[in-house]
Amino acid sequence: MGEQESVTVGVLAMPRLYALDVAIPVHMLGRLPAYRVLVCGDPRDAAPAGIAVTHTLRDAAEADILVVPGYGEPYLPVDDRHREVLRAAHARGARIVGICTGVFALADAGLLAGRTAAVHWHYADLLREAFPDVEVAGNRLLAVDGRILTSAGAAAGIDTCLYLIEADLGTVAADEAAREVVVPSARAAGEAQYSTAAPHSRRDLRATLAWADERLGEPLTVAALAEHGRMSRRTLIRHFTRETGLPPMRWVTLRRITAARRLLESTDRTVEAIAAETGFGSPVNFRTIFRREVGVNPGAYRRLRGPDGERAVEDPR
Repeated sequence: MGEQESVTVGVLAMPRLYALDVAIPVHMLGRLPAYRVLVCGDPRDAAPAGIAVTHTLRDAAEADILVVPGYGEPYLPVDDRHREVLRAAHARGARIVGICTGVFALADAGLLAGRTAAVHWHYADLLREAFPDVEVAGNRLLAVDGRILTSAGAAAGIDTCLYLIEADLGTVAADEAAREVVVPSARAAGEAQYSTAAPHSRRDLRATLAWADERLGEPLTVAALAEHGRMSRRTLIRHFTRETGLPPMRWVTLRRITAARRLLESTDRTVEAIAAETGFGSPVNFRTIFRREVGVNPGAYRRLRGPDGERAVEDPR
């Protein structure tokens, strides 16, 4: 991180708070020097056992990242205190994160009008009914729309933190954070919350996904994925999109980008070698796709995130 100051993360303690949705970001982000995590609220509001409010609502409004955890009875209106905190933080340019039913608070504050949002599948219809101006993303793990990140609940809070860590500190840092809490590496934002296929059924794609992950450097096509999954091309596309939230070749591209980021961050391999190892073929193709997906070219990314880089937190705007 060099000399750059840590990023302040405000966790907004709403009434009827879900303790798990607070504990996950406090632990996962709070253990990293890159972040300064504050639990912000009004001491007049009762907090769940084990959750201590340490900072004020004003501190929440001034945070760089404002996290709104899930809470009970989300159909109830948000009180003016918390609504104004959300609006003030957003107006300042903060990143806003809604976990589980915390998404309702963002919608109530008017921050999701005309935007796409993810929410725990159990509350998707309720969110659609209460806020028809929000595009609810159905069975999706995370939704990123500008500076606003929304997610499903429970374990998706871990995915939310891993997404932030990967965006701010790189893929290797996110891998290390995932290992610390004993979960797989960060999943793509567009992945599904749950699978509709029975384990070990013909439609279960886990074996095909693992097979493809081990062969990212090889030519991968929809036909090859369908052959491995023992289904037709059309069936593969339908089930793949339903189970992962992504079309097959989009999933492959994002997995290749993740693999390339790891290599740029942790090795001194040339761009040419990484392009070949991750299935992008030519360096020109690799640079074009990497810049499109990450926002910078591979060389610039390595200078920022590589072994000799500063690993500073970037402003994602």
